[in-house]
Amino acid sequence: MMNLKISGKFFASLLGFFIIFSPVKIDALSHDWIPVPKSQFGEQLWDKNSFQKNQDGSIRVFSKFIPKSTTEITQDILYTMDINCSEKTFRDVAVGAKEFNEFKNKDPEWKGANGDKLILGVIDQACTFGDKKNTV
Repeated sequence: MMNLKISGKFFASLLGFFIIFSPVKIDALSHDWIPVPKSQFGEQLWDKNSFQKNQDGSIRVFSKFIPKSTTEITQDILYTMDINCSEKTFRDVAVGAKEFNEFKNKDPEWKGANGDKLILGVIDQACTFGDKKNTV
């Protein structure tokens, strides 16, 4: 009985030790999600901290779509997207469900938003943010 108490305390201490000293997974980049106006399908957010200018003059941001109702089939979708501000076009460079860039788009094509309120919101806000960033 005494051995059981000692081994229980030992394992509890060991567990505490591993919890305290185990490395915590930290994103290299913390996200600053900016929402765009919602649509009937859900909401879209883009990450202000992911903003970068590409060599061709387009910009790249992380974006996240959150469907109106989530199930195992309809989950949040993570996008890495390039935006051509002067043309108001975009291309999905990569997509993921659990993390960004899970699946690279091998041949991304530039597309118009086709009236998609969520994509238009990301394009407008990210381009406005880029303009402000360049004038400061």
